[in-house]
Amino acid sequence: MSKITNSYLGKKIMVILLLVGFIFILLFGRLASLQIFMANEISAKGVSQWTRDLPMMASRGDITDRNGIVLADSRSVYTLYVRPNALEDVNTTARIIAAAVDSDYKTILNKIDKKGVSEITVRKKLSKNEMLSISSENLSGVYFGEESVRQYPYDDFMSQIIGFTNSDGNGQFGVEKSYDKYLRGIDGQILTETDIIGKELDGNITKYLPSIDGMTVNLTVDYNIQSFAEKAVNDAVTDFNAKGANCIVMNPRTGEIYAMAQTPSFDLNNVPRDDLNALFGMAKNQMISNVYEPGSTFKILTSAIALEENAFSSSHSFFCNGARIVDGQSIKCWRSIGHGSQTFAEGVNNSCNCVFMDIATKVGTNTVYEYLKKFGINSKTGIDLVGEASGLMLKQSNVKNVDIARIGFGQAIAVTPISLLNAVSACINGGNLMTPYILDSITDENFGTVVQNSPVVKDRVISESTSNQLRELLYGVVEEGGGKHAYVPGFRIGGKTGTAQKYENGAIARGKYISSFLGYTSVGDDDYICLMTVDEPQGYLYYGSLVAAPYVGELFTNIFAYKGYTPKYTDEELSSIGKIIQMPNILDMEASEAVKLLKNMGLHVEVVGEGDRVVKQFPNPGSDVKYNTVIYIEVG
Repeated sequence: MSKITNSYLGKKIMVILLLVGFIFILLFGRLASLQIFMANEISAKGVSQWTRDLPMMASRGDITDRNGIVLADSRSVYTLYVRPNALEDVNTTARIIAAAVDSDYKTILNKIDKKGVSEITVRKKLSKNEMLSISSENLSGVYFGEESVRQYPYDDFMSQIIGFTNSDGNGQFGVEKSYDKYLRGIDGQILTETDIIGKELDGNITKYLPSIDGMTVNLTVDYNIQSFAEKAVNDAVTDFNAKGANCIVMNPRTGEIYAMAQTPSFDLNNVPRDDLNALFGMAKNQMISNVYEPGSTFKILTSAIALEENAFSSSHSFFCNGARIVDGQSIKCWRSIGHGSQTFAEGVNNSCNCVFMDIATKVGTNTVYEYLKKFGINSKTGIDLVGEASGLMLKQSNVKNVDIARIGFGQAIAVTPISLLNAVSACINGGNLMTPYILDSITDENFGTVVQNSPVVKDRVISESTSNQLRELLYGVVEEGGGKHAYVPGFRIGGKTGTAQKYENGAIARGKYISSFLGYTSVGDDDYICLMTVDEPQGYLYYGSLVAAPYVGELFTNIFAYKGYTPKYTDEELSSIGKIIQMPNILDMEASEAVKLLKNMGLHVEVVGEGDRVVKQFPNPGSDVKYNTVIYIEVG
């Protein structure tokens, strides 16, 4: 019996020892875990329990133009905190705070006279003077946090390009979002040792973790050229009661953006956040994210293809009777009575649809599509702004002759303004397709230049000789053709007008157009290319030659003056400078007689419509017009 008892007791002791050993191992493991693996976490919890931290937000970096003009910067504001347990005299504290922030004493007293609360946020966004007024009183239990608030010196200037930040200071649109990681900096803290209820300990040592301010983003944009572009879009919308307008100015040889203007716009210092759908619509950069049917400005690309492919001999004559029949469908020229017999150069000047239909169908779908893809029409340009869209092209295998004929003069295809401008830049800069960019550099006061941007050639799309020929053709459009309203005496400007119908629900929207002009100039060592579009101008004057071209001419005039370029006048220009002509009344005159009369007076004439007699004229009879001005007449 005793043997059984001894054996039983021995086993019981062994079990107890094993259990004790197991518990010891668990405790040791837990201790090791706490001291080794969770040390940082526990230490952080301890710090959070025995300290109070106040934020020191980093100042967001500036955004400047290419000349150092500040387009966006930040100012410091302060948040007032009170720790009720640390207050020595709550009534005196309330009176001082109320007087400094221009508030009611009882309101402040009720807010800070609370027990069992470790910390109270009393007021946000105090000015520096308000903060200093309170801090100079050396009140116990009163603390300040510093934060940086974004501000924009020019309100609604470049709104869609600069963008804005959210309440946390993070970039939401435009440059603010694209370069947020460089602009936002690193926040700091003020740490104060306290007891468990938030009261400062005797002998407390306050620790400062300084913030690191954001870097400066320097843009390629020129403030003055941007101002000229902003004036152009605002004037066009006002003069033609248009839905909106856009304007881009770029260096065609490098891809640097000098200006991007869009209207309607909004005040960056008062962002309308109460209607997010409306805000998104206004904040959207239409120049990189919207696609549209370009119309005749697209004929520049078709011209480049024709020249590069030697599609027609220099002596070839095109005949326009007002339409072409393609795949059994009649496609009209913009001038329904036709242009008659003309050379390629004359067809470019006249913007004759039939000429460009002939080119596109002769070259063929495969070749046209090959070039358009090289021009980047169906892809993004790579501009360093968020939200860029791609152009839209019909699936190549589905394209019929009638489709390629329409594409030749800018229908049945959709582009973004930036992609069209970039493609045309390749046509006139010697043949290089560039990557557009708006960032010049990123700099830091401690480290100097952190990022430096430079031109990037993506592809060569046409030869230099083709580019040279095309430039001369486009100079002719402004000097002799439909782009005459962009003409500036003493300077050479090339370009192309465009008037495209808009579509709604898959059908042409009657009376709704996008009027545009794409122009360029080269003066000395500087080159500028500009695309301006006006959305839904009201009234019967909706042609790009009248609605968009004059504003580009004015913009170039302002650039020439700003840069101090010296005009080089021809003899004819010298004799006509300042010459004013009174517009005659040509209403109800025979069209041919009216055209002859106006040309003899030194005016250029743009005729639209069908018929033999003048039914409308612009400018109106009796108006003063400059010599060499383009006159619009409608016949019926």
